[in-house]
Amino acid sequence: MYLDSAKKQEIFEKYGKSNTDTGSPEAQIALFSYRISHLTEHLKLNRKDYSTERALTMLVGKRRALLNYLKDRDIERYRAIVKALGLRK
Repeated sequence: MYLDSAKKQEIFEKYGKSNTDTGSPEAQIALFSYRISHLTEHLKLNRKDYSTERALTMLVGKRRALLNYLKDRDIERYRAIVKALGLRK
């Protein structure tokens, strides 16, 4: 499986406050970004997989909502996570 618990712990440790910090917006955005990149690669190979395409669209929307939330609450944390993940906005 592409996302096991060890990989999740690594993502939460790098972008969250600690490796048990699974609920902060930064950790969730990082996890969604990892999943989005994996699904994007899958869709490059399987272009007719419409259920995965819908799941990807929903994930992008969830990440966008979290980014908007973080932007409204704390602009410095927003800028830091966008820069760390290399997102466009």
